[in-house]
Amino acid sequence: MFRIAGLFTAFVILAALSPAAAEDKTITVFAAASMKNALDEVDAAYTAKTGIKFSVSYAASSVLARQIEQGAPADVFVSADTDWMDYAISKKTINEPTRVNLLGNSIVLIAPKDSKIDNVTIAQGFDLAKLAGDGRIATGDVRSVPAGKYAKAALEKLGAWQAAEPKLAMAESVRAALTLVARGEANFGIVYSTDAKVEPGVKIVGTFPADSHPAIIYPVAATTAAKPETNGYLAFLRTTAAKTILEKYGFRFLISPTT
Repeated sequence: MFRIAGLFTAFVILAALSPAAAEDKTITVFAAASMKNALDEVDAAYTAKTGIKFSVSYAASSVLARQIEQGAPADVFVSADTDWMDYAISKKTINEPTRVNLLGNSIVLIAPKDSKIDNVTIAQGFDLAKLAGDGRIATGDVRSVPAGKYAKAALEKLGAWQAAEPKLAMAESVRAALTLVARGEANFGIVYSTDAKVEPGVKIVGTFPADSHPAIIYPVAATTAAKPETNGYLAFLRTTAAKTILEKYGFRFLISPTT
C-alpha cells in the first residue's frame, strides 16, 4: 500500500516537472559574428515552433573554435570558413557526420554612409592604398578572422596587398571592422555583403570578384558534446523556412532545402 502510494506520488511529481523541463531546454550555439542578425531570426522562428530556447555566442570563428577546443559548452558551431571547422574537427570537438556546408557569402568594400566615394571598380591593379589616402582600411585580422583572410587573398590576387597592408586596421571580428567604418574611424572596410546590409552607417562602394578569393563557405555542425535536441535544430537549418530567412539577409543557400 505504502509502496503504491509512494510510486503514485513520484509519478505526480515527475508529471509536474516534465513540462517545466521541456520549457527549460536550451541549445548553445557558437556562431560567426557575421551570422548574428540572420541567425537570431532563425532561432526565434525555431523557438516559436518548438519552445526550445537559445544561448548564442557570436565572435570570430577562430575564437569560437579555440573556445570549444578548451572545453567551452557548445552544442553547435557555425564557422565563416571551412578552415576553422576543419580545425575543430582535427581537435575531435565536432561530430563530423553532422557537418554541412550551408551558406555562401561575398566580400565588399564599404565606406561611411556620408563618404564622397560611391562607386569603385575592383579589378586587377586596383589601388586601395591610394584610394584610402591617409585613412585606415578596416577588416578582420588577416591571420585568423575569416573575413580578414578572404580580404588578404583578394588584395593579393588583385595586386593591392603590399601597398594596402600598412593601412589596415585589423579587428577582432568582422562586426568590429564594420563598426570602425560606421563610426568614421576608418575610411574603408572589407566585410561581408551581409554585414553591410544590416548596418545603416555604411554603404557598399564596390564588390570583390568571386574569383579573387577562395569561395566563402559557412559550415555548420554539432559538437561532440551536443545535446540530443541539437539534431532537430540542425535539421531546421536545412529547411525552406530557414532558407527564406537567411536569404533575406543576403546569404546564399548552398544546399537543396528540405520542406
